[in-house]
Amino acid sequence: MNNKQKNLSRRKFLGGTAAVAALSVLPMSLAGKESEYVDMPLQKGRGKPNSNFGGVQIGAITYSWRSMPGGIENIIKYCNECGINSLELMSGDLEEYLGAPKNPMAGMFGPPPAPQNQPGAQAQGNAAPPAGGQQPPVGQTPPAGQQRQRRELTPEQKEAVAKYNQQMKEWRIALPMTKLAPVKKLFDDAGIKIHIVKYSPSRWSDEEIEYAFKSAKALGAKGVCDEISEDGVKKMAPIAAKHGMYAIFHQHMQFATEGFSYDNFLKVSPAVMMNFDAGHFFGSTGLHPNTIIEKYHDRIFSIHIKDKTGPKTEPANMNQVWGQGEMPLADVLNLIKSKKWPIYCDIELEYEVKPWSNAVKETKTCVQYARQLLM
Repeated sequence: MNNKQKNLSRRKFLGGTAAVAALSVLPMSLAGKESEYVDMPLQKGRGKPNSNFGGVQIGAITYSWRSMPGGIENIIKYCNECGINSLELMSGDLEEYLGAPKNPMAGMFGPPPAPQNQPGAQAQGNAAPPAGGQQPPVGQTPPAGQQRQRRELTPEQKEAVAKYNQQMKEWRIALPMTKLAPVKKLFDDAGIKIHIVKYSPSRWSDEEIEYAFKSAKALGAKGVCDEISEDGVKKMAPIAAKHGMYAIFHQHMQFATEGFSYDNFLKVSPAVMMNFDAGHFFGSTGLHPNTIIEKYHDRIFSIHIKDKTGPKTEPANMNQVWGQGEMPLADVLNLIKSKKWPIYCDIELEYEVKPWSNAVKETKTCVQYARQLLM
């Protein structure tokens, strides 16, 4: 952790951003509507958000807003409020907008438990999407720590799940790619680029994986993301290469398992790239994330950025408000800045959001924190 990060206390940081906000010009049409205006830098003459700071593209995974109302229009609004122009888009809101069949399991599970911190922890079972549709549909594994409480399904429910999965397969395969054009236009008009669509499709049929890459490409994305696995890499890589795209894989705490390495995954195909979760890496190993970034920088497509405690701190490996944990955020961001590596850096908001705030406000604060580290 360098002196720049150490000196950027939360109190000093918030005081600085308040001063910046005081100098912002608030349009009269938005007076009194703090949640609807953007006080981050805008693209000159266009009135659109710009979260590229010092050559480092800061964005967010839409999972960060899982506690907020979902929908494509809301995602665009959240980007504008946060000053973000770059996204890893979770597929739930996208497919809902495109008219996907309704998930019969929605709402039947309780709220997700607190995040799990065991090395290599993986979610189990089927889960219905929370608010915002940010969780994978039935039959996919949600991110570790976000699974909902599982209870045994009745025969009728199992039948409904099987029917839904078949409906989704048929719907995906039949969807005309022209349906993606209005979605892309919404994001383009707002000045927001989608660099990844997280479909998590490795357990789908080949035809559905084809749909995932074709639809992501139609949105201007460069790849489709899933959780890392040997089977997933082998299944997705050839289809990614066929479409001139990347199969991008996200890890949790696997690096804390002895012998884990990216090498065996990367040698499968040049189309395989990594979404390196720097927070999970640091929180579970205590090692500096730059050791991985420097080694694999040409195979890391994007990085999930978050603050955490280390494995020897009490409590260990816990998500923290940015600037209050031990993750060397400044070192990571400034390495990418100094090397001019074209790696997307996406905020993944996972720390507890207090009742007096919300996920959009907290993401906006993270964007501003990153900006002060980089500018």
